[in-house]
Amino acid sequence: MQAYVEKNTIQSKGKEWLEKISAFNTHEMLLNCDKSALMVIDMQKFFLDPDSPTFTCGGLAVLPNVKRLLDTFRQAKRPVIYTKHVHHPNLSDAGIMGWWWEGMCLEGSPESEIHDEIAPLPDEKVILKHRYSSFYNTDLETVLRCLKVEDLVIAGIMTNMCCESTARDAYYRDYRVFFTADATGSICEEMHLASLLNLSFGFAYIAGVEEIVKRISCG
Repeated sequence: MQAYVEKNTIQSKGKEWLEKISAFNTHEMLLNCDKSALMVIDMQKFFLDPDSPTFTCGGLAVLPNVKRLLDTFRQAKRPVIYTKHVHHPNLSDAGIMGWWWEGMCLEGSPESEIHDEIAPLPDEKVILKHRYSSFYNTDLETVLRCLKVEDLVIAGIMTNMCCESTARDAYYRDYRVFFTADATGSICEEMHLASLLNLSFGFAYIAGVEEIVKRISCG
């Protein structure tokens, strides 16, 4: 399957997607830098390897934009929180997912690690999760509360799976969700755009990386 977006087209595609959802992306919010955190969801080698059964082509395309967000949040001394979707080697925590998906990302394996270009710093939180939402049976909510976070910026993969599930759960908990159109990726454009439409309609403000970076840089 040909990639729907690549590194050299992500900027133009991002603008195109924002234009397509503009009629629904009406809950515009200004990011509060002092109350913000960046979430980088599941940017693991397992999903970014073209030979993997769950290869996410959109993830490779957004790598530069995710890195730009990381650099910006780090420079502003704002929290960066990573997630890794993993399962125990004996698959005792796989449940229905073990039947649903071909291949499982095993905890502790080299493939489970975050892509080298955007690897976490030693003091950055990495949450291990076993289901799509980063909130489900994890300590994410505790971490956000302790950090006094109110605005959550979401980047990573897959747009329509773990990113969307996390955004919805964040909204249910009264976080203001800033979902990046050009720093989230999926396996095809239809799924990516469908999530942007759904989220803009009921759960999040969809923003471009440029807008987020300007707001964080200005403080």
